[in-house]
Amino acid sequence: MNRKTCFTSTVSMLALCALLALSACSKKENTEQSSNSGEQAQPAAAATPIDPSTVATVNGTVKFDGTAPKAAKIDMSQDPGCKGTNEAENVVVSGGDLANVFVYVKDGLGNRNFDVPKDPVVLDQKGCQYHPHVLGLMAGQTVQIKNDDPTTHNIHPTPKDNREWNESQPPSSPVLEKTFAREEVMLPVKCNQHPWMKMYVNVVKNPFFAVTDKSGKYEIKGLPPGDYTLAFVHEKLGEQDQKVTVAPKDTKTVDQSFKAAGE
Repeated sequence: MNRKTCFTSTVSMLALCALLALSACSKKENTEQSSNSGEQAQPAAAATPIDPSTVATVNGTVKFDGTAPKAAKIDMSQDPGCKGTNEAENVVVSGGDLANVFVYVKDGLGNRNFDVPKDPVVLDQKGCQYHPHVLGLMAGQTVQIKNDDPTTHNIHPTPKDNREWNESQPPSSPVLEKTFAREEVMLPVKCNQHPWMKMYVNVVKNPFFAVTDKSGKYEIKGLPPGDYTLAFVHEKLGEQDQKVTVAPKDTKTVDQSFKAAGE
């Protein structure tokens, strides 16, 4: 065999090997894509039935024990599009009642599954302030984010367990629709355009949660009979837990109080 023929044969063999390798990689990639698609398409576990004739209610009031801090005024003059007055919402107390405490069933539901609500929750931006300041929703539930201000906002969640994102929303732009896949309590959300704008999203796996209003009150309905741990969580004052047992058709009052920092 002459040199020319030997060279041609070698090149042909190398080309054939390359084609075989490329084919194998393509087959592997297609298999992985097919497998991933199959995982994403898996349906959620069926909801555990709850007898509506036996469900209970837990309600109560959350108090602030100590001298309530005076709400700090926020200077919004850097943006002419920010209208109205604004105050810090990190500790909101009225007549000793503490607002913006997230209350949820932390333990006791076992391996029950729950349907994700089809109705979205709404997070509004108005007066260069988030409404509400504390929001609760189930993992996988849609949150609709609106901008009612004549200025651009930049919504930026900074989670530990969920995916971080950062998205601009100009005035009169369409509603943003987002979801959070994993449970995470007191997930901070900020606006990169307006540094004073902050709020907290609470993502849980069950529908038994509430946020205290300005009078410190909350109510959790539809709870099946059982023994539970209620968690009371505040962005600055931390978490406190309480045990509660509810019988069929029961209504239990569970109050809680938080002390001022350092007291």
